[in-house]
Amino acid sequence: MNKRSIISWLFIATALVLGVIFLLKIDFPVGLEPYFQKTYYGQFGPLAISIELLLAGFYLYRKHPKTNFALALFGFTALLDPLFNFAGFFVSNMPIYGTVIFSACAIVALWIALSNSFSLKKISLVTVFVSFVLGVIVELFFNYL
Repeated sequence: MNKRSIISWLFIATALVLGVIFLLKIDFPVGLEPYFQKTYYGQFGPLAISIELLLAGFYLYRKHPKTNFALALFGFTALLDPLFNFAGFFVSNMPIYGTVIFSACAIVALWIALSNSFSLKKISLVTVFVSFVLGVIVELFFNYL
């Protein structure tokens, strides 16, 4: 196995384990009214980041042309969560172990995406900006709006 495959499998395994943990922590209310409240949808933020990591890991394994974009999107989303929480914009729904694990994966993902370590489709400055903006939108949707 080469480095790309090992990293992709680590990303996929991490996403699956944390995704299951976050899915089991989601509180499904009884009745119709709680489904229209912000607190209900805010629970899905950590799960959404897990899904982003899962897709990025799968793309990395398959050498998909959009791999670097998916890695950058995950990286920005995962790093913006603790950054916005620290800045006081919102209180994150992410547990501390999720923040630490996702931050470590995000640093690796951004390194791979921005340096084009595995000679995949090079990411442009516009694509980096778009992935950053989408990461901000995802974070604000699940935590602030």
